[in-house]
Amino acid sequence: MKRNDLQLYFIMGTGNVLNKKPITVLEKALQSGITMFQFREKGPNTLTGQAYENFARECQKLCQQYNVPFIVNDDVELAVKLGAEGVHIGQEDLPVSMVREKIGNMILGVSVHSQTELQTALQYGADYVGIGPIFSTTSKNDAKPPSGTEFLQQVRIQYPELPIVAIGGINCLNAHTVCKAGADGIAVISAICESEDISNTVSTFKSLFTDS
Repeated sequence: MKRNDLQLYFIMGTGNVLNKKPITVLEKALQSGITMFQFREKGPNTLTGQAYENFARECQKLCQQYNVPFIVNDDVELAVKLGAEGVHIGQEDLPVSMVREKIGNMILGVSVHSQTELQTALQYGADYVGIGPIFSTTSKNDAKPPSGTEFLQQVRIQYPELPIVAIGGINCLNAHTVCKAGADGIAVISAICESEDISNTVSTFKSLFTDS
């Protein structure tokens, strides 16, 4: 994978979108210039069964039209079945070693919060790591307390070439601090899902990286 694919990493499931069609939000985000998309269908009232798979396929098809990597959160079987570009896992999901074995050469992203978790991710060939939540977030009910940028800065100094995406409560007002800390990109949910002007939101985020 290319490090700049992480620049603006949009994460979405049907539960993240209110008063709009989720697929419309994704298409607008793709048109506006997001660089990676993660399908994350979790939480109450989310899709299951065939509706879940159909929605994933719909999202994947759109991503293919815009040549944007399609990543599946947690569900390794779905990722393999669809031929997704990759999988992203957290520490509560399957072990990194098992996921790498199942997905072969697909992109593997791992959320890490400590040196121990980081070393395990690297040992089994994580292509990038997600660090956060940097700020407090309402998008994940099980989110850990906000960590700030200290660990992110440590990892960047320790591994200058490691692709890092920051996540958690990032918006147009605070994203610059994450860029300065050394992230290759930012992962957002509500900043795009709840935006009144997705095109402007995306261009504002992307300008932080082109200006830095």
